[in-house]
Amino acid sequence: MIRAGALIATTAALTASLVAAPAQAAGDTPPRSGFERSNGARWTTQPEEQDFLQAVDRAGARVSMTRFGTTKQDRPLRLVRIGNRASHNKVLLVCSQHGDEPSGREACLTTVRDLAYARDSRTRRFLDRTTVLVVPTANPDGRAADTRGNSDGVDINRDHLALKTAEGRALAAVIRDQRPDIIYDLHEYGATPRYYDKDLFDLWPRNLNTHEAVHDEARTLSQAYVRPAAERAGHSTGTYGIWTDPETGEPVKQVAGDGQERILRNMSGVKHSVGLLIESRVDPLTDEEKADPALNNRRRVTSQLDALKGLFGYTDQRRARIETATARARLAGWTATGPVYTGGADNDAPEPSEIIPNPPCGYQLTAAQYAEVGDELALHGVRVRKDGEGVLVPLRQPLRALVPLLLDDRAEYHLTGGSYETAC
Repeated sequence: MIRAGALIATTAALTASLVAAPAQAAGDTPPRSGFERSNGARWTTQPEEQDFLQAVDRAGARVSMTRFGTTKQDRPLRLVRIGNRASHNKVLLVCSQHGDEPSGREACLTTVRDLAYARDSRTRRFLDRTTVLVVPTANPDGRAADTRGNSDGVDINRDHLALKTAEGRALAAVIRDQRPDIIYDLHEYGATPRYYDKDLFDLWPRNLNTHEAVHDEARTLSQAYVRPAAERAGHSTGTYGIWTDPETGEPVKQVAGDGQERILRNMSGVKHSVGLLIESRVDPLTDEEKADPALNNRRRVTSQLDALKGLFGYTDQRRARIETATARARLAGWTATGPVYTGGADNDAPEPSEIIPNPPCGYQLTAAQYAEVGDELALHGVRVRKDGEGVLVPLRQPLRALVPLLLDDRAEYHLTGGSYETAC
């Protein structure tokens, strides 16, 4: 593990240039979001976001924007790409999966604009070696209604296995096609003072099917980069989902943050990306913030931006290690050995019933079963072999650990129960 203190001087110079107001070419006028124009008095509206992103899309060749999906209420899902298409490292920012959590979205919009318009050599060199992918609003219908869930009331962040929502399906296809090395998921939370009231919480993939190298990189991202960057800016930090005693710092109880595979943070790990969830505190911290909502709103967004400095510093400094970890994880599936876990977490030992110690070499699906779940398998990127009886889904593939989570009756959220195949 890299010591956080040793990184402060080296990360500060890089990350400051990546998130500060960008240097401009002659005649350029970077757009400002509705949030910025109102000085935090209100959040950027959907039409304002559309105009903002269209302006950024015109900023130059390093930026492109595509529509990668459509919600049930016919709102577009946008993906912004910034950087050199030939670069190896890819970072995916997923913003506002929960429609009533706007600060991450505002931070993402600011980051998109600043990276797009930056002219300094350090940022240009960073973008020559890194592609930054941003989903500014992952839940447009929930954003319009100011609700956690989408237009059907479904929590998108519990749909990254079953893929029943338009939003979950579209994002799965992006992850399948782009294979990001890092997936950074921006959220907000409500505090429980004394025990659970840090300015920022974060959490890595706890799912036990996350490859060890990817798991270690995710913890390094959290503990040696994101938290130090936030703390350097004056924010308190902690581990999401763990209440702690304010006197001793010892854990009191766990209220969230388990290893469920249907959560994006955990699915990121299962799919061999270095995942991190980040949560900024919604509640006002001071009497001044209580009296002035704009002041509180600005603090929420600023804390997200300060944490992003750590993400970019991590990406730039550890790019070779990141690529090695994600590549190792993807190749490991071809060995087709070792247990698969249907429960437990990195801080919670699985029950014997939650361990498949010797998984079959594959799962046989009937034609009817494949007709039911074939689209979901394809969206995940799971490989299948068609045969006379339907399809065989072998475990010998990059997403080896995902296959039983989808097709084994012992997995809590499985889509269908395939029959065990022992002669693949």
